[in-house]
Amino acid sequence: MNTAAATATTATDRPGRPDRADRAVRYTASRWLTLGVLLIASVYFLAPVWWLLVASTKTSSGLFAGNGFWFGDFALFDNLREVFTRQDGIYRQWLGNSALYAVGGATVSTLISAMAGYALAKYRFRGRELTFNGVLAAVLVPQPLLAVPLYLLFSELHLVNSYWAVLLPSMVSPFGVYLARIYAAAAVPDELIEAGRIDGAGEFRIFATVALRVMSPALVTIFLFQFVAIWTNYLLPVLMLADDHLQPVTVGVVGWQAQRALGPGAPPLNLVVTAAMVSAIPLVVLFLSLQRFWRAGLTAGSVK
Repeated sequence: MNTAAATATTATDRPGRPDRADRAVRYTASRWLTLGVLLIASVYFLAPVWWLLVASTKTSSGLFAGNGFWFGDFALFDNLREVFTRQDGIYRQWLGNSALYAVGGATVSTLISAMAGYALAKYRFRGRELTFNGVLAAVLVPQPLLAVPLYLLFSELHLVNSYWAVLLPSMVSPFGVYLARIYAAAAVPDELIEAGRIDGAGEFRIFATVALRVMSPALVTIFLFQFVAIWTNYLLPVLMLADDHLQPVTVGVVGWQAQRALGPGAPPLNLVVTAAMVSAIPLVVLFLSLQRFWRAGLTAGSVK
């Protein structure tokens, strides 16, 4: 009888073996499919970057000769020299303006987001949920939609065509407030705050010495996202700034490209491409240097 039971059990298990093999085949197929899709997406996103890098090393005539995705006559240093000396070196001014707008706006925005997010996460007050819902609603509003109202408002305040016209709107980030609130609720223990209060520390001291250190991954993420958004912003500066010496690098490079329709004397295409390549270098450096922090910040926010 035991032999018959064992035989029945073996017969019952045998049909399951092809199922396990089929699952392994399906898993392998889905894995290769995923890798293939990721490879195609990587090529799609990296091909323009590669073209920009290669094109910045060519002469104006070399851009239209040969393979556009491979190097030709190496003229990178001549292109860089021409970019930084054209129009009395105004490109350096544009880079400095972009750095001022991006670093200043992102720093203040990160601090405001940290304070607002910490307060929404750790303090109970009337209207807290309503305030947070308002922040969520602001996240869903496209930023270009606010450009014209901001222009009309700043025109009444006589701030148009000044540094403040770009800096002030850059100091507010609804997404930063949202991310800081989520991270503070998940990473800052209430017991740590109570311990600081018992030791006699004030609320601001607890926030500055304890909460900010714990929230640092999220704050780096907020700073990075806001920096990129300000550095690549085009619509707001082009509406607010008429003076060439106040414009950021995005508006300046597009202006050079627009001048090519005027005929002789306009910047050649290889200079426009080189200027665009140089303007992307700070973003690449910032991402590579801060990647371990913003990855941690994004992971904590997604888990919460």
